[in-house]
Amino acid sequence: MSLTEGPPETTIDVAGTHGSLRPTRFRWVICTLLFFATTVNYVDRSVLSVLAPTLQQKIHWTDTQYGNINAAFTAAYAVGLLLAGRMIDIIGVRFGYAIALICWAISSMCHALVRTAFGFGVVRVCLGFFESANFPAAVKSVAEWFPNKERSFAIGLFNSGSNVGAIVAPLVVPIIAIKFGWQWAFVATGCAELIWVFFWIPIYRRPAEHPRVSKGELAYITSDPYESVVPVKWAKLLVHRQTWAFSVAKFLTDPIWWFWLFWASPFFHDKYHVDLKHIGLPLIIIYNMASVGSIGGGWIPTGFARLGWSNNASRKVALLICALCVLPVMVTPKLNDEWLAILLIGVAAAAHQGFSANLFALSGDLFPRRAVASVVGLGGMFGAIGGMLFQAAAGRVVDRLHSYLPLFVIAGSAYVVAVLFIHLLTPRLEMATFDDAQPGASVVK
Repeated sequence: MSLTEGPPETTIDVAGTHGSLRPTRFRWVICTLLFFATTVNYVDRSVLSVLAPTLQQKIHWTDTQYGNINAAFTAAYAVGLLLAGRMIDIIGVRFGYAIALICWAISSMCHALVRTAFGFGVVRVCLGFFESANFPAAVKSVAEWFPNKERSFAIGLFNSGSNVGAIVAPLVVPIIAIKFGWQWAFVATGCAELIWVFFWIPIYRRPAEHPRVSKGELAYITSDPYESVVPVKWAKLLVHRQTWAFSVAKFLTDPIWWFWLFWASPFFHDKYHVDLKHIGLPLIIIYNMASVGSIGGGWIPTGFARLGWSNNASRKVALLICALCVLPVMVTPKLNDEWLAILLIGVAAAAHQGFSANLFALSGDLFPRRAVASVVGLGGMFGAIGGMLFQAAAGRVVDRLHSYLPLFVIAGSAYVVAVLFIHLLTPRLEMATFDDAQPGASVVK
């Protein structure tokens, strides 16, 4: 049986109700929407990075100020994640995701109005706060629409949108900036995000409520054991070591992705004198490699499972493989060969995305669906706090030492440490249990 095959499925009849004989795969339509949302999310984040050398000349900010701008973004992202995951669990994915996306689209367009480093800090705070809803909402959507055995692959697919977004930005942003001015790059991304909302609202429903889902597909989606839908309180999450395994891993590894996202362009400009017209190719290569890593990393545990490995072994070995692939990036600042530097950073970015796909899937391994968005939001908050600290430090390191080497050493070693923490805190990947479900409460599979 292939990865996407479940029990024999049926499809909708002409009236659009659960019914007839042929199989449906509507869950992949939902995954496609999540992919595009993540794509525009990362285009938005990457615009500033692509334009950073140009804006530094126009606005005259220092590397420390640039680091502080990015730290402000990640700080707001951390606060937003703490609230976003809870909001998504309470009001649902459909409207919670749409509201957040509209707000971050407006925040993106407001970048065009500012002319100072402080002004960029303010609009980045707004953008970070509202963009924080993306991953809690997307991971919860996967938890609602996919059985456990498909979740890491589905997460890897939508998460590859972050790489596509990071590819689209260096392709499109320089063209817009050179032809129309840098302000229009921010306006264009905001408009693209508003277009996505017009597709999301009409299409998204929970599987049991969706007219495009057949009985067979619904049975496949809900083939996991029954569980309560009563939301889990934060206090109950914090007492579980599973929460800390996920959160510590996010704290250690998320800052590295922020580092590639915000500092790759300045690094290539400072080290190899790559300007706005030529920055596109290195970034496109790096994030194309990252896209492969996202999908491939999500598939690795599935391959091990087919060999008869346990979920515990499959998930942790996949994480370890990705962690080891990042180690060589530590030598990059010492290289005089630009293309070898691109290769090593590309491998590290690919390994990060493979690691991230499995880390997000780990939340589904360790928690019931009713807690997933809250856990992802909580862990993402820790990741953003780590990112805030790392961004603030990065600007100061570059300003004072005129070297990226300490930052690359941290980037290369963080993932191995994260795998160690995950194994120490969850040696058998046991799912957290909660005793707050009331008798007779609604349940879902």
